[in-house]
Amino acid sequence: MKNTKFKLLRKSILYDLVGMATMFIPVAGPFLDLIWAPIAAKKMSDMYEGTTGKIAAAVVFIEEILPFDFIPTFTLMWLYTYVFSSEKKQPTPQAIEVKVNE
Repeated sequence: MKNTKFKLLRKSILYDLVGMATMFIPVAGPFLDLIWAPIAAKKMSDMYEGTTGKIAAAVVFIEEILPFDFIPTFTLMWLYTYVFSSEKKQPTPQAIEVKVNE
C-alpha cells in the first residue's frame, strides 16, 4: 500500500512538472497547454476515482487551459487524498494476470 501511494506521488510530481514546463516554451507553450489540458484531466480521473476524481479532473483541465499554470494540482490532490483527508483512501488495486503452464 505504501509503495503504491508513493508511486502515485511520483506520478503526480511528474505530471505537474510537464504542465508547468509549457510556461517556459516561448510561443508554442500556450498551444501545448491546449493539448496537455485534456490529457491531464484524463490522467487525474484515472488516478483518483469517484466524485473527488471528477472534480479534480475538471479543476486540472481549467488550470492547464489557462495561460499561467503554476499550481501543482496533481500534487495538491495527492496531499488532499493521503495527508489531509479524514477518511483513509486505499489506492485502486491492480489486477495481475498469471499464466500457469500445464
